[in-house]
Amino acid sequence: MFMRQDGGVNSVANSDGIIAELQWRGLIAQSTDLEALTKACAIPVTLYCGFDPTAPSLHLGNLVQILTVRRFQQYGHNPLALVGGATGLIGDPKESGERTLNSAELVSEWVDRIRTQVERFYDFDGPNPARMVNNLDWTKDLSAIEFLRDVGKHFSVNRMLDREAVAARLAKDGISFTEFSYQLLQSFDYLELFRRYECTLQTGGSDQWGNITAGVDLVRRVEAKSVHALTTPLLTRADGKKFGKTESGTIWLDPALTSPYSFFQYWINADDRDIPKLLNTFSFKTEPEIAELVQASIGAPHERAAQRALAVELTELVHGAQECMGAQNAGKALFGAGDLTELPESTLQAALTEALLCEVQMSEVIDQKLPPLDELLVRCGLAQSKKAARRTIAEGGAYVNNIRIDQEDYQVPVSDLLYGRWVVLRRGRKAFAGVVVK
Repeated sequence: MFMRQDGGVNSVANSDGIIAELQWRGLIAQSTDLEALTKACAIPVTLYCGFDPTAPSLHLGNLVQILTVRRFQQYGHNPLALVGGATGLIGDPKESGERTLNSAELVSEWVDRIRTQVERFYDFDGPNPARMVNNLDWTKDLSAIEFLRDVGKHFSVNRMLDREAVAARLAKDGISFTEFSYQLLQSFDYLELFRRYECTLQTGGSDQWGNITAGVDLVRRVEAKSVHALTTPLLTRADGKKFGKTESGTIWLDPALTSPYSFFQYWINADDRDIPKLLNTFSFKTEPEIAELVQASIGAPHERAAQRALAVELTELVHGAQECMGAQNAGKALFGAGDLTELPESTLQAALTEALLCEVQMSEVIDQKLPPLDELLVRCGLAQSKKAARRTIAEGGAYVNNIRIDQEDYQVPVSDLLYGRWVVLRRGRKAFAGVVVK
């Protein structure tokens, strides 16, 4: 039998196995012993990946790990999705400086939010069900003396000082004992999950290699057993910018922080040079299907077939089919191929905020009309001057809510505002902006 190609879970693998798939996708950066892990994965293994609640939502970087674990479940393996109710109270050291500690109440709230996000990606009822775990369960009643004797005893401070983030901090303003001890807590997670669930594999990003292998070493020292570690490469963009970031900030998985429309557009706007890597990392399409999309991207880059396929697949996976359809409809409507009045206001707002947006105060509304169209085109950045704006209008290239306007002195009536406060302006076929009346 073969694994499903629709991204679903609870599938049986083909004979090549999960490690072979991760290899052709370029998703293996480091492994403690890849040959031994490949042999171990011939039968179902239990694996885990941890997510710390250091923000109210996970982001695209986390999605790489979520989907890697999902691939393991497709091949019949048993995932543990760990949300760090304990480690989230501490925070993994950053090279840039000490973290601000969040309150226990806030971390608990974020644990619940992130747990809900993670749950949608795994199957909890099939033959190899996933399980949610929280490391606060095995640390909250542990005394400091017990932790230092039973866990801390097995760690070398010299080795911990070699960590890149720790070394960088020591070279600057130093590091607190709290953050320095983070590695012990994460390693203790691996030991406890091995004891409780026979977990023998931890996955994560390559920046977590030191923490993960410290856990491998702790299991070996305490239980005299060999377990595995596997990391994925950190994603970077061809233009040198950080993956998962835009000019407006981080791409979050929470629709309240990054709208489904903005999420969809992130993939639509992906650089052609990044397409092979993004498809291999995020898509659940087969190798031949990905190769076909890459060739289509090379042959007709203007059609953005690969970007669109990736946008549809991932928006459906993260936000659901209905939100994905809404994002697609919004894109069509904003460029004149759909009805703007059928868009939900939240989608319209997200789209216009993502583009160029200017404000008009109610005090500027005279006789139930907005300022002249030429002025609005300039204020929204669709024209460099009123003269250029009037030329665009005269040439038939100006649109208000997808209606062509050819009157140079045109003023938008308040009655034409979408949801009583929005106007969509467009210059030509491709450039659009918004006006919001406040």
